[in-house]
Amino acid sequence: MAADDEDPDELDDLWTPFLATRPEDRRAARLREHVEEDIKRGRGRGRAHPPRRAAALSRDQIVRTAIKVADADGAEAVSMRRIARDLNAGTMSLYWHIASKEELLDRMIDMVQGELPAPEPSGDWRADLSVLARNTRTALHRHRWMIAFLGGRPSLSPKSLQNVERALSTLDGLGLDKATAMTAVMTIVTYVLGAVTREVQEMNTERFVQEQFGDLTDAEKEAMAREFVDRVRATGRFPHLAALIADGIDPDSPDTRDERFEFGLTCLLDGFAARLPASPS
Repeated sequence: MAADDEDPDELDDLWTPFLATRPEDRRAARLREHVEEDIKRGRGRGRAHPPRRAAALSRDQIVRTAIKVADADGAEAVSMRRIARDLNAGTMSLYWHIASKEELLDRMIDMVQGELPAPEPSGDWRADLSVLARNTRTALHRHRWMIAFLGGRPSLSPKSLQNVERALSTLDGLGLDKATAMTAVMTIVTYVLGAVTREVQEMNTERFVQEQFGDLTDAEKEAMAREFVDRVRATGRFPHLAALIADGIDPDSPDTRDERFEFGLTCLLDGFAARLPASPS
């Protein structure tokens, strides 16, 4: 079963080590306790919303809405108030399902992890790790807010554990010790994160250039480019870069982005293959 087909609550007990306990978490817990006490006493009015309002929502719905907000406006736009507004619900209704914004952000990352499941082992480890790398790259481009955001969050979550487990199983039978197999999988993930970070940087540069020089004519842009090349060459300090530019090679060209990713992935897999234990004769 793929990671995104799992029952969203099936692995919920695995969250305990990953979800941070912060003051706002405890504050939200106290608010929920007050609501529950009001319900027991037959009230459920005032600032707290009745349970039927909260029951109309689901944790999955809240997290998916938060991901849509982050995709559109960045992770900094995510707030419990914003998500409640987009769901046409009261903010307190969300706290029945999500303890805090911090938990919401962690669950967003976990849900995205479910979009990039490692494939079932096919017996071809190169093909399987290639699919994992490409799936991860596609998901990160779909949710680019993840790039700058991952460094500040837990490195593991329930669905990421599922993906790591699946990826490790593709290396069964190759004679690798457990530590080397884990390092190989993490090296693939690290490569993809680095490659996508670079690709996003390239896209941001393209957007900056368009914003700054979009009103110039093609002739004016070419004149600026020639002037820049002449200045680089005149310094005498960058002969390799000058030769690259003279040959008309753009290392950040969107036309070669996929090709460059596949080149790096192939080199990585070739390196793995070279380190595999020799098959018994």
